[in-house]
Amino acid sequence: MVGILFSERTSVVDAIASNETRSAVQLEKDYVLHTWQNRQGDWDGPTVVGGEGAWFWDEEGKRYLDLSSQAQCNHLGHQHPDMVAAIQKQAAELCFIHIAWGAKPRAELAKRLIETSGMEGGKVYYAQSGAGATEHAMKVARWITGRQKIISRYRSYHGATSNAIALSGDSRNWSTPGVPNIMHALPPYCYRCPFQLTYPGCNLRCASHIADIIEWEGPNNVAALVVEPIVGTNGVFAGPGDYWRELRDICNHYGVLLIADEVMTGFGRTGAWFGWQHWPDAAPDIMLLGKGLTAAYQPLGAVVLNQHCASFFGDHPLPTGLTYSGHPLCCAAGVAAIDLYERDGLIERSRKLGAWMHGQLREISTHHPSVGDLRGIGLFAGMELIVNEETRQPLSPWPHMHPALKRLKSEARDRGITLTTRGNLLIISPPLIIEKSDLAWGIAQVDELLDIIDEEYGTQSNGWRPERTHHIGFR
Repeated sequence: MVGILFSERTSVVDAIASNETRSAVQLEKDYVLHTWQNRQGDWDGPTVVGGEGAWFWDEEGKRYLDLSSQAQCNHLGHQHPDMVAAIQKQAAELCFIHIAWGAKPRAELAKRLIETSGMEGGKVYYAQSGAGATEHAMKVARWITGRQKIISRYRSYHGATSNAIALSGDSRNWSTPGVPNIMHALPPYCYRCPFQLTYPGCNLRCASHIADIIEWEGPNNVAALVVEPIVGTNGVFAGPGDYWRELRDICNHYGVLLIADEVMTGFGRTGAWFGWQHWPDAAPDIMLLGKGLTAAYQPLGAVVLNQHCASFFGDHPLPTGLTYSGHPLCCAAGVAAIDLYERDGLIERSRKLGAWMHGQLREISTHHPSVGDLRGIGLFAGMELIVNEETRQPLSPWPHMHPALKRLKSEARDRGITLTTRGNLLIISPPLIIEKSDLAWGIAQVDELLDIIDEEYGTQSNGWRPERTHHIGFR
């Protein structure tokens, strides 16, 4: 029998009507899986319906100041009219063409990336995300060098795809055990130096340690060293002094490729186009991009190769591919973002406004014994929270989050600001276009919110311990 019975049609209509009357939040909980949740039932995000600049608002009209740039990616804020116009213009001209064919925005963006990085003679491979850039850079490094081993560091994050999360020195990499040929070095974490040394008397032991690992693993086996010039949400720290230059020298000595993961630190976040440019005489061989590449207006990642690496593919195959590599609509967003970073002086603005922001945060930190360390650069700041200044005992063992920090984050949302939290860190990373007055208001809120953490200061003799957690398994 063709068609639907009346009773069946009625049930379908009733189901549609039921969905329409159900809240958008409930629909999202019913049908969408949300990332990094211990339990999906814990998710409770309001439904966002609009935004402008550093502000966005939900369906009930509540406004939020975005002090996290969403995930350190929304550099140009919400609904920037020039970004919207550029995407609309490209959509009207050409939404998509496979990379087997040429596309103007794809070529233009690659040219601009080479120019802003100063990696003359280099070339660009497009991925669809920062994690995808990591995956392809690992393959490229192995092809170029003929070696298999890759070194990264603990307290690092390079993406959530299989090899990228295995490369990450992050507790969340339990999901891909047994990935071969990946080693982790100890991080340049001065506040909690894993070598129990102090700069400068340490003689950069954290750098020579990496040289030791290369020796132990066999220099002819190590293809690349992958590092964030400034660590992202795993700590917001850079190596002291000439640490980055030491890494460059070590890689040169052993013929190991130096790969800078700029997914979070690129495009002005640290007050330079790219984080490694704070040490401009020590350029990487390969650079990983995402997030600020399009200011999150379109999904796009990129692997930028210097001339030496790019020349390898002049007479060798590139045995990889993605259907959406160099998607014209995404690349047009990337070109427009770079135009705005340049036109509005946002890289320099991040440096200057960031210096002011760090000054304000240092001032409020003096009022809060729970702030053990304040670090960062540009519009990127991390507060490390403690319960004992003498022992530097963290608020909670990494990477677990103390209930007090959860309360702080919840109260911040109630007040209309969004912050990034991880472990015992409170991270502030607003859009590069944020108004100074809005940033000042946000910092004043943080000042008051830190009272919640101060209540825990000095109360823990042995440290708070999280409830036992269980990973998902199969039987």
